[in-house]
Amino acid sequence: MAAYSERGVHGQIVQLLGERVLSGEIAEGETIDLAALSTDLGLSLTAIREAIRVLAAKGLVGSRQRKGTFVRPRADWNLLDPDVVKWQVATGAGDLFFRDLAELRGALEPTAARLAALRRTDADVAELRAAVRAMADTHASPEDAAASDLRWHRALLAATHNELYTRTDIFLAAGLVERDRLVHAGAHKDPVPSHTSVTEAVAAGDAAAAETAMRSLLEQAEEDLFRATGDGADDELERPA
Repeated sequence: MAAYSERGVHGQIVQLLGERVLSGEIAEGETIDLAALSTDLGLSLTAIREAIRVLAAKGLVGSRQRKGTFVRPRADWNLLDPDVVKWQVATGAGDLFFRDLAELRGALEPTAARLAALRRTDADVAELRAAVRAMADTHASPEDAAASDLRWHRALLAATHNELYTRTDIFLAAGLVERDRLVHAGAHKDPVPSHTSVTEAVAAGDAAAAETAMRSLLEQAEEDLFRATGDGADDELERPA
């Protein structure tokens, strides 16, 4: 789903309401009085309803006869939506989200690197190398750097030639982009050497080296995130009951 954040007044309303839901200011199960919200924010009821429709598409809110508009259970939320990821980070829940993302990547990407080394084509290697070259552009903005990193990870997944692995970018994309925006906006290690190590191991068809290099890349990713946020990437975080 396309992100609505920062797209004019409409995007600002969506973001404001989304962050209120993600922060728990508007709690799960709570009924939302649209008329009262319109008065509180000084916005037309039409504008509020348009924003609510966007939140409904993201699974955050629903409506029922007699009950009206209400916040749906967290289990129904599209936590992989780019805006929902951004709102989680903005409302202080980024530490838990990024821990979950790191665990997911640790389970998926080393094996993806191994499979890519065994199955890569010349075109796969060319795309991985092109993404690394884009990463090496010292004039790239944090957004461009994030885009290059995502391009590389998608190329690695595609090189597995496993359709299900390729589609895991659905799980990774939004989180990687948000993580990279944070990391690349501040001090961080040069990502080019670690990505090059994986790329060249894949190109050489060395499955064991590709898997090992990918694990090293993920360790560096956690260190960079710790440096960017000040949160202990290795700390055990407890989920709310």
